[in-house]
Amino acid sequence: MVRFPNPVRLLVLAVGRVLARAGLVSPERVRRTTDLAWPRIVTGLARMSKNAVDVAMVGSAVGPVAIAGIGFASPYWGVAFSLGGGLAGGTIALVSQRFGAGADDELALAVRGSALVVLAVSLPVAAAFWLFPTRLVAVMTDDPRTIELGATYLRILAVGVPFAGLNLVGSRIYIGADDSWTPMIVRGGGAIANIVLSGVLIFGLGLGVTGAAVGTVLSNVLVTGTFAAGLVAGRLPGIGDLPVRVNPAGTYYDRETIADLVRIGLPVVGRNGVWTVAKFPMLAIVGLFGPSVVAAYVIARRIWGLMNTPGWGFGLAASSLVGQELGEGDERGAEAYAYDIIAFSVATYVVAAVLVGLFAEPIVGLFVGESGDATIPVAVELVYAACVAAVAQGVKSATAGPLDASGDTRWTFYSQVVGMFGVAIPVAYLGAATSLGLTGLYLSFVAETTVPALVNYHRFSTGKWKAISREFRPGASADD
Repeated sequence: MVRFPNPVRLLVLAVGRVLARAGLVSPERVRRTTDLAWPRIVTGLARMSKNAVDVAMVGSAVGPVAIAGIGFASPYWGVAFSLGGGLAGGTIALVSQRFGAGADDELALAVRGSALVVLAVSLPVAAAFWLFPTRLVAVMTDDPRTIELGATYLRILAVGVPFAGLNLVGSRIYIGADDSWTPMIVRGGGAIANIVLSGVLIFGLGLGVTGAAVGTVLSNVLVTGTFAAGLVAGRLPGIGDLPVRVNPAGTYYDRETIADLVRIGLPVVGRNGVWTVAKFPMLAIVGLFGPSVVAAYVIARRIWGLMNTPGWGFGLAASSLVGQELGEGDERGAEAYAYDIIAFSVATYVVAAVLVGLFAEPIVGLFVGESGDATIPVAVELVYAACVAAVAQGVKSATAGPLDASGDTRWTFYSQVVGMFGVAIPVAYLGAATSLGLTGLYLSFVAETTVPALVNYHRFSTGKWKAISREFRPGASADD
């Protein structure tokens, strides 16, 4: 298999080499972190781009009311990723530690247990989306046509909920085993397949919102099937041998393994779900500023989503590499990796923030035409706020990685709750209700990352996560 040069890898590696030459990080850790992080960053870019293209196609084919319908259904679809990604936090912690220790049997138990837990949690959610889509969408709007389209979209997406959760588990299994290339190829390929399928269904067959939903479900089924085939066979065509092979006929319910997965994963579910839940009051508050500001906010969030992809890479790289060191019993090595990745992450976010800040206005212009003249200035200012927030996001993402790897996941949940509901949302409301005005929205953006960054770093700096990790290492019993 030939691994082609990638501009994302080259840019990330260049940042790391500058830090290494300055004596701030280890060159070897830069190399290993880059190898794990950049494929995940590319996957994030593909997914975020897919979301933008999907909405643009529906808007072109059906109109703004369809975009609104999808928008109101999307927070519910985000529940699937909150659940799957959160429970997969337990997966990467257990897999990385067992992979580092060479404990193959315990690793296989963690993989099978993760699949069981995700299905047990996601199937009831899928049933709720299928049975009550109209009621769920009507919570946020009273427009009949918007409710109709949103409910159609949500009901079809219900079929894809379990697959979306399993996708995230499959991705974390390989990243925990020091392989982020395979998830990039599989999930990035799924994002491309989603765009192609949706295009054919929306424009070729004229299915509109239904086509977008079916394309999303089919692409998630494809990705899940590919991960499952790779885990069973231990290899994939075009990729070759994989670091993990699991017998699907083995034990799925192991009490201690399930307990560890739930104990580690539940706080991550909560952390991931904070923004999903926060979307409801935040969008309601932004709506108080008027339609132009709502449009500007949506645009800024999409740009922020693309800017935030380095955090996906560095956070998961930290979880994997720190977890492997902990699995080997090398707590000093784990801490050294964590500090280097934090510095590496912050520097990369600074570079991204500078680039986006320099070209904020033309980037915003790609989302709106001449009719968006009132939207552009506000969107540009929000993007500037996002650039400031990006520096703290580098700390927040990178410090969450070692905490997740050790099993110390409660504090990252607390930090997210305090950041969003304790500061960001109240500040945004003050902007809408007082003379603070739009400045409240700008400050809200910054608070959303700064508060969790401070809390996460404080918890990480105490070193307590290293002691907590001993409870979850291979061979540790529930009573340890």
